[in-house]
Amino acid sequence: MKINAVTIRPGNIIEYEGGIWRAVKIQHTQPGKGGAYMQVEMKNLIDGRKNNVRFRSAETVERVRLDTKDFQFLFADGEMLTFMDKDNYEQISLARDILGDAAAFLQDGMDVVMELYDERPISVQLPDTIEAMIVEADAVVKGQTASSSFKPAILDNGVRVMVPPHIGAGTRIVVDVYEQTYVKRAD
Repeated sequence: MKINAVTIRPGNIIEYEGGIWRAVKIQHTQPGKGGAYMQVEMKNLIDGRKNNVRFRSAETVERVRLDTKDFQFLFADGEMLTFMDKDNYEQISLARDILGDAAAFLQDGMDVVMELYDERPISVQLPDTIEAMIVEADAVVKGQTASSSFKPAILDNGVRVMVPPHIGAGTRIVVDVYEQTYVKRAD
């Protein structure tokens, strides 16, 4: 499906120079002289390369529709992650790189959505937020203003996030998987 280049949004998947790319960041610019353009930072879903491309406002690009399928994460074996198709119980193993930093948040039995292009898995979408336990948190520094102060904490999966000063070790919190940020205290 052809779309105008200025309608590209982060997360859109487009075909460019024979590859499949995901738009990561966009910036629409209207210079004082000359035509408007869209600066798009893209990541190749097949080999992981990154590219910055400028599209003029009159250009069109091919938007790709990916098939999505529900899978369940089973286990990690070194650099390989094993998932099970929830429909037919077939197992598939993928390299940890396909998930990037989000791989640290995988939990046994977690439901994920796999995106397929020509029956080939090219990305895995985790839930936007997960619950995690804080195993280590720095002490509160007296005198800091409560409104804007955050302190570093380490989660049970080894990821480091910034949390408000009242959150201590042993507390369960909700974390944004893709931003790796504190959302709220878990209920």
